[in-house]
Amino acid sequence: MTISAAASFTTSDKSFTRSYETHKIRKGRGTSKTFYPIVFNDIMGLEEGTDCGICAEDIKLAMMGHVKEGYTFNHQTSLTERDPGYNPTPTPDDRVHVLVCVLSANSAEITDSVLQKMKEVREMARDLGIPQMVVVTNIDGACAETEKDLKNVYKSKYLKKKMTDFSSAVGIPMNCIFPVKNYYEETDLDNVIDTLILSALKHVIDFGDDFIEKM
Repeated sequence: MTISAAASFTTSDKSFTRSYETHKIRKGRGTSKTFYPIVFNDIMGLEEGTDCGICAEDIKLAMMGHVKEGYTFNHQTSLTERDPGYNPTPTPDDRVHVLVCVLSANSAEITDSVLQKMKEVREMARDLGIPQMVVVTNIDGACAETEKDLKNVYKSKYLKKKMTDFSSAVGIPMNCIFPVKNYYEETDLDNVIDTLILSALKHVIDFGDDFIEKM
């Protein structure tokens, strides 16, 4: 269990992330630092309205590898080639290999403006040939049946409708949407929680491998 990317569990719909950050998963403990061959690039989230949240164009630049580590996103203007945070010569490792949308299962209904931003980002990823998937978090907080027993996740009619509605609204197939439970109150690892998380992670890696083979 690790806390690398800061997160907020408040009811605010504002993104907690402000800058472009790369997160690695360390293998074990000790003095020698070795990491698993997968990294996560965290970005500012999509928010309600046209004057807040990350600019869709910045997501495209990030997918192409043009955003430098530590760049602070500006919801009013997109990154340009003149900015110090712009990477003019991205390597294949700088590029995004999988686009993952993170959606909270217990959030309010997604507004039309956010859905429009999501569709725009999907089209950008499509044009770049980047595979796309969705991770639905906080499933225990959204459904009493799942909260009682996490093994009921695929029996929950509420979660299935939530995933089906999102699939229809954005266009991402159901077999690319993966429900997970967050580590929220737990202080030790749990096999049932891990099963869902590792299933989603395996598909991230598989989708990324497919994309790399085509590069």
